[in-house]
Amino acid sequence: MEADGTWTSERLREALQQHFGYKTFRDGQADAILNLLAGRDVVLVMPTGSGKSLCYQLTSLLLPGVTIVVSPLIALMKDQVDALERRGIAATFLNSSVDGAEMAYRLDGVRTGRYKLVYVAPERFRNRRFAEALAEAQVSLFTIDEAHCISQWGHDFRPDYLNLKRVLVKLGGARVLAVTATATPDVREDIIRQLGLGAPPRQTPAVSVTGFARPNLYLAVTRCPTHRHKFSRLVQTVESYRCGIVYCSTRKMVERVAARLTGDGFAPITYHGAMADGERTAAQNRFMAEAAPLVVATNAFGMGVDRGDLRFVVHWDIPGSLEAYYQEVGRAGRDGASAWCELLFNFADVGTQRFFLDGANPSFSDILALWQAVRKACETEPVTASIEEWARLTGVKNDMEVRTILGLIERAGLIEREILPGNRAYTTRLLPNPDPDIKELKRLATGLDEKRRRDERKLETLLRFVDHPGCRHAFMLNYFGDRASSSSCSACDRCRRRKPHSLTAPTEPQWIEIQKILSCVTRMNGRFGAQRVAQVLHGDRDETVTRHALDQLSTFGLLSGKTVPYIRAVIDALQSEGCVTVTPDTYRLISITPKGRDVMMRRYEGFRMAWPQQQVNRHAPSKQWD
Repeated sequence: MEADGTWTSERLREALQQHFGYKTFRDGQADAILNLLAGRDVVLVMPTGSGKSLCYQLTSLLLPGVTIVVSPLIALMKDQVDALERRGIAATFLNSSVDGAEMAYRLDGVRTGRYKLVYVAPERFRNRRFAEALAEAQVSLFTIDEAHCISQWGHDFRPDYLNLKRVLVKLGGARVLAVTATATPDVREDIIRQLGLGAPPRQTPAVSVTGFARPNLYLAVTRCPTHRHKFSRLVQTVESYRCGIVYCSTRKMVERVAARLTGDGFAPITYHGAMADGERTAAQNRFMAEAAPLVVATNAFGMGVDRGDLRFVVHWDIPGSLEAYYQEVGRAGRDGASAWCELLFNFADVGTQRFFLDGANPSFSDILALWQAVRKACETEPVTASIEEWARLTGVKNDMEVRTILGLIERAGLIEREILPGNRAYTTRLLPNPDPDIKELKRLATGLDEKRRRDERKLETLLRFVDHPGCRHAFMLNYFGDRASSSSCSACDRCRRRKPHSLTAPTEPQWIEIQKILSCVTRMNGRFGAQRVAQVLHGDRDETVTRHALDQLSTFGLLSGKTVPYIRAVIDALQSEGCVTVTPDTYRLISITPKGRDVMMRRYEGFRMAWPQQQVNRHAPSKQWD
């Protein structure tokens, strides 16, 4: 049946059964498909694991011509194409892992209509051979997967996604489906604007948000003062849940954590963006083949991977935003069964995210310096080089900054870049620019100032999530503009501590400890962090303590018989009950709340809290980390 608006829900369910063997749709799927079949553009926000991919896969089978799926990761493309081929559906992917001869064969298939679905990376639209093949194809549906990547306000902005608006103009009447699992209202509006949806001749898109709740995920944050503590927690989780992903912020940390796990008898799979295409493909194949894979990876791994039985996700380092965190933990428990999601928090790790933030938001002086280097290098002829080679050529140490600046220079109309098949390098050539004025580059750089402020606010929001004394799921849903059904849950560390069996009234000795701690927080007058408070109570003297005369406080050494980690754990427990608050900035300054004052004076009736226990690290590694 043609997509002429005559499709009904009943007929659509029959098509679902015929092509995929499912009897019913999940929430939001049928409405999205019906809108697409009626010729309308759709922006679809669905939780990870709720079946976003089926929306464009089934639609592609019910429309004439080919569906183009823009996907940011090679692993996602291969995974989905393999699954479609097992169902007898003609699909392929085009990316840098495909060699020249095979690429020519697949491009011919795009021209001749051999495939119903073609997965491509956003960079592929720079390739002239692909652009020519696409011009000859009958494209009925243009899908942008992980569409938050198109928004400068999203957590994973990728400049190549900005070219898609121009691609859509050339495709004419193709329907558009933009799908993502993590988009705030601001990001959804930016996706629509960046794609030109709703701008004539395109009609206003249908926006479908089916909710963000993932109640089967247990969310926990564990404060870890050292790598030893982190590794101890990680080993306990791996031994308990076996099958899952450990996310690290950098390639170096991926390799380091994987090496320690290997030394303890595990067999982790490593994955990061600097690996060769063949290595990443092998890692992906092993991940799909093993019964209980253990993966240590950067965030380059996992987006869209179709494996439902992951039982844990551990963040070794803090991510850069709440969107990134929720997308990554959302890769666990996609089968609906419970999964453990733990963030191993040390504030020092925030420095890595600030480094990434600098790379994503370079200063105008750095932009101008790199532009001058590129102009000089390409003055006589085009230059073919990878991002890493450009970094070496220009002396910029932050590869991420080089990638960002090259994207800005291209958007300013000063250069043109083309990706080579089977290669991760670009050919960069200067565009005719008789006017040496770089006004557009300045304008784009100015826009980065606002983006930096937004990125900083996103990082601060994630730090507030770490410190939030209430339900973590409710915090998450509120951030995404969704409404929690309750202010508490049974699936986060905060709410578990508030269960009647875990909250107890302090004993008299515990009351004395509470009063000493809150009194010390008060006397330190919101000028120091929780760790410094614990050290003062323990009676530690160092240069900072003596310089600020903290050893002269009446509370100095009042808990000298307790360890600093124990005192800090009690402080964290008091924070969980809203007795103290922490600033979300770099300094993490702690201060007492009105409730805390009442507790300190023992005027708060019925006060209860989960008292921390001194714990022995059974699984501590045998050696100190370097």
